[in-house]
Amino acid sequence: MTSGPEPAALAFEGRDYSRAELEDLAAGLAVELAAAGVRAGERVAVMSSNRPEFVVAVLALWRLNAAAVLISPAWKHDEVTHALAVAGPTRGIGDSPVLAGLIPMRHLDEPITPVRRDFHAPAPDSDAVLVFSSGTTGMPKAVRHTHASLKVAVGQWQKVLGLTATDRMQIATPPSHILGLLNIVTALAAGTWIRLHRRFDLDTVLDCVQRDRITVEMAVAPIALAIAAHPKLESYDLSSLRYIMWGATPVTVAVAETVTRRTGVGWLPAYGASELPVIACNPIEGARLDTVGKAAPGVSIRVVSLEEGQPLETGDIGEIQCRADSLMAGYLPDEATADAFADGWYRTGDVGYIDDEGWIRLTDRAKEMIKVRGFQVAPAEIEAVLHGHPAVADCAVFGVPDAADGEAIVAAVAAAEPVAAEELIDLVGARLATYKRPRRVVFVPEIPRLPSGKALRRVLKERHGCPSEQ
Repeated sequence: MTSGPEPAALAFEGRDYSRAELEDLAAGLAVELAAAGVRAGERVAVMSSNRPEFVVAVLALWRLNAAAVLISPAWKHDEVTHALAVAGPTRGIGDSPVLAGLIPMRHLDEPITPVRRDFHAPAPDSDAVLVFSSGTTGMPKAVRHTHASLKVAVGQWQKVLGLTATDRMQIATPPSHILGLLNIVTALAAGTWIRLHRRFDLDTVLDCVQRDRITVEMAVAPIALAIAAHPKLESYDLSSLRYIMWGATPVTVAVAETVTRRTGVGWLPAYGASELPVIACNPIEGARLDTVGKAAPGVSIRVVSLEEGQPLETGDIGEIQCRADSLMAGYLPDEATADAFADGWYRTGDVGYIDDEGWIRLTDRAKEMIKVRGFQVAPAEIEAVLHGHPAVADCAVFGVPDAADGEAIVAAVAAAEPVAAEELIDLVGARLATYKRPRRVVFVPEIPRLPSGKALRRVLKERHGCPSEQ
């Protein structure tokens, strides 16, 4: 008796890929890259849209025990130049003309010849992937995850999501973001069928839920808001969904409740970071909207005083700190790593508390990062661009709550001469990714600063944070 064809593991724009096809394509690309000189321990830039070849490229690098440096396909010349300087890759793989203009790039549109070959397993303590996360006072830095830490994170994500080979999910989030990569790798590990989307389109996503019988859906605030506002949401059969995971930004309860009321589908709030991908998650049975959940398996969490850094009692508000085997190996540049830890605990920069039953509630962020559509944006990066305009004497950038994007970017500018707000916004848009464009510019007589020179962004936010204020 002969067995039938191997079932599909991944679908993309009308084409199905079995797990064996992905493995053979990865092996073929690995052979090609090895012939081109890629060696174990090398860092290779990967800047690609969401496509099967991205998955193949990452798997190929891992077969060579090389590390994938994931660069957002939305980034522009200056951002990519900085990323390359930080991580140090001398060659790349992808479909980005920006990357191709900076270093030699193997284009993913070129065919890959599949081969059947075994490779040695990568060393657990070697770097598997580098993703970029911005700090509060500088340009984006690279987060290093080893094969060991990533494997633990994948196991944690699979467990809290309850993913099995009977599940079906779709991925429209950027693959360069830790959530996009984690979803892909976890689905492959669990045998979960996945559909990749080149870009997010709500009607396509909803249609695929009913057509592909998707069981697990992923969402961040803008996607949740778009679902809740869809005028024909009830026309889609979403009954196959076990839940919708809400991550990257705090849950907007009214939006989540609207979706559940209109579709009957519940939510699964979760909490993670590029540095520690799975920190907490709600239980699948009994998930709540007022908390990010409880600590994920293998994750220890404590709350410390914002002033003295001493551990606090249950229920007291302070900074959330974590320990886990899924924690990053460190940052690049190396000198940024020390400030990320306190006595071996990772400092999330998030402020909150843990109640008597272990439920974690986030109330604020100690760090001044702005989170737009799940992406971390460093105020200093935008300020550096604005400072380059001759009409800008001083500036400071901060975030304000926004129902659609999580936060909106506002730039406070002390002008040396008259300049239009639109001109400054366009300047940032031309130099940085679209999601880093300020929503508003407010003109102020001066930027309030401490004697040390640190901008008092909280003061500016209190004075000019109202969305209606121009």
